[in-house]
Amino acid sequence: MPPDRTLNPLYYLANFRRALDWIEARYRDVLGDDEHQFLAVFRALPEPSQALLVRMLMRKGPHFRTNRLAYDEIGCPLAAARELIAAGWIDDDPLLAHDELFPLVSKAELQQTVSTVSAAAGQIRGARKIDLYVTLTSLEPEPRSWCQWLPSDASRVFHLRIAPAVDRFRLMFFGNLYQDWSEFVVADLGIVRYESVAFPDSARAFQTRGDVDVYLTLQGCRDALERFDASNEENEPAPLAALLTAVEDCTTPNLWLEARRARLLYAIGQALERSSRWHDALNVYSCSQHPGARFRQVRVLEALERFDEALALAAQIVAEPLDDEEHQQGERTLQRLQRKLGQRMARRHAKRPIVQEDVTLPQPTPPERVEHAALHHLTCEDAPVFYVENGLINSLFGLLCWRAIFAPVQGAFFNPFQRGPADLSAHDFHARRTAWFDACFEALDSGTYRQSILDTYAQKHGIASPFVAWKMLTPELLQLALDCLPAAHLKLWFRRLLLDVRANRSGLPDLIRFWPAQQRYELIEIKGPGDRLQDNQVRWLDYCVLHDLPVRVLHVRWLNAAADEQDEQDVQDAQLAARNLA
Repeated sequence: MPPDRTLNPLYYLANFRRALDWIEARYRDVLGDDEHQFLAVFRALPEPSQALLVRMLMRKGPHFRTNRLAYDEIGCPLAAARELIAAGWIDDDPLLAHDELFPLVSKAELQQTVSTVSAAAGQIRGARKIDLYVTLTSLEPEPRSWCQWLPSDASRVFHLRIAPAVDRFRLMFFGNLYQDWSEFVVADLGIVRYESVAFPDSARAFQTRGDVDVYLTLQGCRDALERFDASNEENEPAPLAALLTAVEDCTTPNLWLEARRARLLYAIGQALERSSRWHDALNVYSCSQHPGARFRQVRVLEALERFDEALALAAQIVAEPLDDEEHQQGERTLQRLQRKLGQRMARRHAKRPIVQEDVTLPQPTPPERVEHAALHHLTCEDAPVFYVENGLINSLFGLLCWRAIFAPVQGAFFNPFQRGPADLSAHDFHARRTAWFDACFEALDSGTYRQSILDTYAQKHGIASPFVAWKMLTPELLQLALDCLPAAHLKLWFRRLLLDVRANRSGLPDLIRFWPAQQRYELIEIKGPGDRLQDNQVRWLDYCVLHDLPVRVLHVRWLNAAADEQDEQDVQDAQLAARNLA
């Protein structure tokens, strides 16, 4: 049970202790001497010292002013910090560079600091805080302690030195570094509710200490790549070369870590492309197993004008695509390369046309989304229309297949605060849960799916899911969907979702219209003026047409804009007629 915040003001400390106990129980063989020592020292600390450390770990740091560390349950932060300073976890007199000082001070304090550093600078009245910062950097380039920057201020500044080491614990607990200890608070407050999943030892994120090291190395490389992209204006090759070497050396038998490495190699390849370093990009893409890397090789070969090789690889992609997205990209590129090389173009499989219609509507006042304007135009008492986009089909899938999605397979769930399995986008997501998903699809065949979906809706309502859109899926919409969507159609959509969860969770039509009396429906994709179908939308539309699922595209034009276009066309026709008479 989570701690009661109303009865225990140290709820956050109780949560942190719970996390440490979890880590020690699950990762005793992975923890090193430093981690075991941290656990021993932390547990021996006085409670106020423990609480102050956790408060600082949960806040943005690593520098904190003591006058901003006022907590009733902790008392004097200076007293609570003594044991932390003695342990070497806090530095109570750090040197502060300009960028470290800036977030700690107000504009008035920064103005005072400028005057303290140089009396000749005087009082710079009316200057912005950033202008004062620039002035200070020019006056005093070297770091100083807090009392040197602001000698008249009674507070002190702590530098939390232990944070990087505790991040290793955070990584082992969550299996990632984008979640933090605030997840406990969010769950305690009921802001987010999570599904309870079993955590066998075989399902933990890291099997060895080396796995943790690999993750941290890859994360450091990703951070460095982002800094490189943000700052590299002259396409300097050296940083990328060092990054690439570090990533190439991070091979691991851990499949989900290897997938992260492949993703990072793909990102480095993109950075090399942006720098027009085509040969290097080609080599990197050839080493990455990330989806999309093979198609990027085709585009790089085109840039190198190695068209025959590009053509051969595009043909291979079309013949043996990894997924629908790669096939679509490869087919389009293959046609273009064949035209460029003057070759006979491969005959494409003829597709049934998608029904597309135009409608002219008054431009709404006040302005609203084109999908909502179309919904208001189409809906009526006998045929209600809902704006669902990707939400409805995904939600029905998530409700029917709840047990399969949250199955405790290895590499899926690492902590109690996951909205879904970590391997959701993996190519073998379905294969690793075949038996669970087979049971779900059997319910579609037997007709028990309706009750199964309704039961899950009632039992799991509000629990975080990567598929179910609880706010959108009202009881009315759910009942209409179950009444009007045939089980055979649900099965077709769900099968395609499982082929490639990463790509196929999006791209579904915007609206759905029901005819409850006839127990039928229609999917409608809405396109506003100047908008066009995206690749993933085309793939879903083609799939629906292929399987006789009722779908169409509605192109909306605004009445005023249509009139203006007609006036312009009339002028052009008149000018053409005048030229012909002349």
